Amino acid sequence: MKFLVIPILGLFSILATGQSIHQHGRVAKFPPIPGYLSLSCDFHIHTVFSDGSVWPDIRVQEALKDSLDAVSMTEHLEYQPHKDDIPNPDRNKSFDIASKIAKPYELLVVKGAEITRGMPPGHNNAIFIKDANKLLQDDALTVFKEAKNQGAFTFWNHPNWTAQRKDGVARITDFHKQLINDNLLHGIEVVNDVTYSDEAFQMALDYNLTIMGTSDIHGLVDWQFKISEGGHRPFTLVFAKEKTEESIREALFAKRTLAYFNHTLIGREEWMMPMLNAAITVHKAEYIGTSSILEISLKNDSDTPFLLLNESKLNFHQHSGLITLEPRTITKIQLKTLEILPSVELPFKVINAVIAPGKYANFMLKVKVEE
Repeated sequence: MKFLVIPILGLFSILATGQSIHQHGRVAKFPPIPGYLSLSCDFHIHTVFSDGSVWPDIRVQEALKDSLDAVSMTEHLEYQPHKDDIPNPDRNKSFDIASKIAKPYELLVVKGAEITRGMPPGHNNAIFIKDANKLLQDDALTVFKEAKNQGAFTFWNHPNWTAQRKDGVARITDFHKQLINDNLLHGIEVVNDVTYSDEAFQMALDYNLTIMGTSDIHGLVDWQFKISEGGHRPFTLVFAKEKTEESIREALFAKRTLAYFNHTLIGREEWMMPMLNAAITVHKAEYIGTSSILEISLKNDSDTPFLLLNESKLNFHQHSGLITLEPRTITKIQLKTLEILPSVELPFKVINAVIAPGKYANFMLKVKVEE
């Protein structure tokens, strides 16, 4: 079962070329869940102020096109390949530019930076910081302590990066364990750019780390993620009480997140199930004429398709056991109940809702029949 994840993620690359994805474009929004807003956030972004290819204003424009709620310019502190052309003595510069440009819009720009070291500890982002310049320290542990002093939320970037892990397998080190034990490391990227890591996901579960998904964009979002072909930027879905920096920070520390990658939600079951219950609802259910064929109209109130595998003993009349709920649409299915029933319960497995490595969310659809 473990090896089913990658083919399924690949399947949604194919689905992404379908008409419905094109109709809804690059935007991927999700409904609120009880008590929380569902905020789309990308907290790993680069510009020319480290090793990116564009000015910060382009990052703001891309985020607005993607209808993101919050972003962070996380420039490499120690790696400055453009410094001869763009001197950067103030490591807060890209934030200053981006936040000023974003001010007229409803886009939050969070101050952040990337701690860029060999393994261990590798690359790590510190966001919600106050001054990136104070993170320029020789000793890695001192940097993390300074980030904590500034109230930062810190997460481990691309632990499966082949430049530091030749086999692409994320492995925890004693240094990372020390950071976790000292409350200096709070999250881990399960999704980075175009990669997904089962091992990083398992580490998040084993060490109680916040699950993160980021673009780590250096070039253009449209090119890297093939937006014109139905692709989308990966991001972290944050369940926050309000759309404020303080509320998002609180949610990250509380681990209320899902990663969104390749039209797939990835995260803890605790937060996956409220999202599925909010996104997938029964719009209408009634029997056709005098038959025992129950027609159920299912509404998908999100911008991603959901792939449902029938787990019940009842069969469909017009579909196989696999149903795709297209974004922002109502999909009708017909169920052979064999007799007239006042209600039915339909168990599904949601193939693009991953709650652990190789494990997919079980979703119970409770259907009340209209009289």
